[in-house]
Amino acid sequence: MANATITAPATERLQLLRVLGPAHIWALGVGIVLVGEYMGWNFSVGKGGMIAGLAACWVAGLLYTCVAMIDSEVTSTIAAAGGQYAQAKHIVGPLMAFNVGLFLVMAYTMLEAANAITVGYLLDTVAGMMGHTGLNQKPFIILSIMFLAWLNFRGVLATLTFNLVITAIAFLAIIALFVSVQLGASAVPMDFSAITTSPLPYGWIGIVAALHFGLWYYLGIEGTCQAAEEVRSPARSLPYGTMAGIMTLLIAATMTWYVCSGLLPWEYLGQAGTPLFDAARVTGNAGLMVLLFVGTMFSTLASANGCINDASRAWFSMGRDRYLPSWFGAVHPVYRTPYRSIVFLVPIALIFALGAPLDQVVTFSILSGLLGYTFMTFNMVMFRRKWPLDTIKRGYVHPLHPLPVIVLLTLCAAAYFAVFLGYGTQLSAMMCFYIVASLWFHFRRYQFVRRGDQFTMPWPKPAGY
Repeated sequence: MANATITAPATERLQLLRVLGPAHIWALGVGIVLVGEYMGWNFSVGKGGMIAGLAACWVAGLLYTCVAMIDSEVTSTIAAAGGQYAQAKHIVGPLMAFNVGLFLVMAYTMLEAANAITVGYLLDTVAGMMGHTGLNQKPFIILSIMFLAWLNFRGVLATLTFNLVITAIAFLAIIALFVSVQLGASAVPMDFSAITTSPLPYGWIGIVAALHFGLWYYLGIEGTCQAAEEVRSPARSLPYGTMAGIMTLLIAATMTWYVCSGLLPWEYLGQAGTPLFDAARVTGNAGLMVLLFVGTMFSTLASANGCINDASRAWFSMGRDRYLPSWFGAVHPVYRTPYRSIVFLVPIALIFALGAPLDQVVTFSILSGLLGYTFMTFNMVMFRRKWPLDTIKRGYVHPLHPLPVIVLLTLCAAAYFAVFLGYGTQLSAMMCFYIVASLWFHFRRYQFVRRGDQFTMPWPKPAGY
C-alpha cells in the first residue's frame, strides 16, 4: 500500500523537464526579439522621420525595461509554465487568466508568422540580386515554420540551445556592421543631414505615431517567463536572463537605428522590408552583405523558434487547467514537450503567414502584447497587496515600486493612441475578438475550471480559492 501511494503521482501526469539555465533564458528572450532589429522597427521612421524613430526606440526601451523588471519579480516567484497566464491565474482569477493566455498565444503566433514572411521576402530579394526574379516565397514560409515546429516537438533543450547559437551570431552581426561602418568599411559615408533638413516631417504627432512600431524593437522579451517550469533555478535564472536580455536589446536597437539612419534615406528606410540587410548592401562590402544576410535569416529563425516554444507553453497550460479542452494539456511521453499544442498552432501561423500583409501581422502581434502589458500593471499592484514583501520568498524584488507600474501604464496608453492613429480599424476588430473570446470562456468553459486545484504556490490562499 505504501508503495502504491508513492508511485501513483508519478503516473498521473508527466512533467516538463527542468534543464535550462540563464543563458537559455537570455537566448529565448533575445532570440524572439532580435528580429525586431532586422525588420519592422523601421516603420516607425516612416511614421515620423528619423528623430521620431529614435524617440520611439528609447521610449519603447523604457516601457520594456519596466516589463522586464515586473516580470522578473513575479515570474521568479510564480515559476510555472505559461508565464503571465500563470501569474493571472494565481493573483487575479480565471477570466483574466484566460484572456492573458490568449494575448500571449496570439502575440507569439503572429510574431512567428511575421518571421516566416520575412524569410520568404529576404530569399526573394537575394534571388533578385542574383538575377532570378519571381521567386515563389510560400514554400520557404511553410518549410521554416514546419522545421521549427518539428524542432520544438523533439525537445526544449535542443530547441533553446539552437536558439542560443543563432541568436549570438545574429547579435554579433549587428555589432560587426556598426564597427565596420565606423572604421570606414562603407563605400557610402554616413549622412544624418535629414535630422536638420526634415527633423519632424509630420510634426510632433509623428513621434507619438512612431511609438507603434518602436515596440517592435523589444516585443517578446516577456517570453522568458514561458520557460519558468523548465528552468533549473527559476529564482536565479529568470531575473538574470531577462534583465541581461533587455540590456542586450537596448544596445542592439540603438546601434541599429544609428547605422540604418546614417546609410539609408529616411523615406526608403520607413518602408524597407529588411533594413539592416539593405544597409549592408549600401556599404558595397560583400562580406558585410553575406554576414547581414546570415544575421537576418538567423534572427527570424530564432524568433520564430522561440515563439513556437512560448505560444505552445501558454496553450498547454490553459489546456492543463481546463481553460481549453484538456486534450491540449498532454506532454509527450518521450520528448516531454507539449506536443499537441505545438502541432495545433502550426496551421494558425501558416494561415496568417501566407494570407496577411506584414504590417497587419506585426500590428496584431503588437496589440496583443500591449494588452498583456496593461494587465501587468494591475497584476503587480495586486501581487504586492496580497503578498507583501515579508510574507513570501521572492527570487527578485524590482526597485522603486510603484514607479515602474505607473510608467508602464502611461506608456501603454500612449502606445494604444499611436496604434489608433494608423490602425484604428484593426484595434477595434481585435478588441471585439477578445470580447467574443471572453464571452465564450464565461459561458462554455468556466464550468470546467477547478479553481481550487490551480493554486499551486505554498502561500496563504486569497479569497475565492
